[in-house]
Amino acid sequence: QVQLVETGGGLVQAGGSLRLSCAASGRTFSRLVMGWFRQAPGQEREFVAYVSWGRWGSAFPYYADSVKGRFTVSGDRAKNTVYLQMNSLKPDDTAVYYCAANTSPSSDSYYRSQDYDYWGQGTQVTVSS
Repeated sequence: QVQLVETGGGLVQAGGSLRLSCAASGRTFSRLVMGWFRQAPGQEREFVAYVSWGRWGSAFPYYADSVKGRFTVSGDRAKNTVYLQMNSLKPDDTAVYYCAANTSPSSDSYYRSQDYDYWGQGTQVTVSS
């Protein structure tokens, strides 16, 4: 059974920073894409960022326009872990952040919730003004 465990949420003032981590475990992953989504109260879950790993272990990050330049997604393939460094946080970034994994990637992009087959429990990020 694949498990995703997220850590790192919390309360921060606008302009501040937080770092989220998510570790995948449960089996060996020959291929893996890991992403972040968020869901604010009363809103649909939205894509934030994802990282895919190339054949030689190079990580390729992708971002939603709303977080480009402020958030950085990175990963440690050896640890099956993805990180989300969030800087210059805004109150609009307040949401529950979910980690997701696709353990058999075969597509060119992973921007949709349905592109992922495993999800973490979510971690609350609250940005005060």
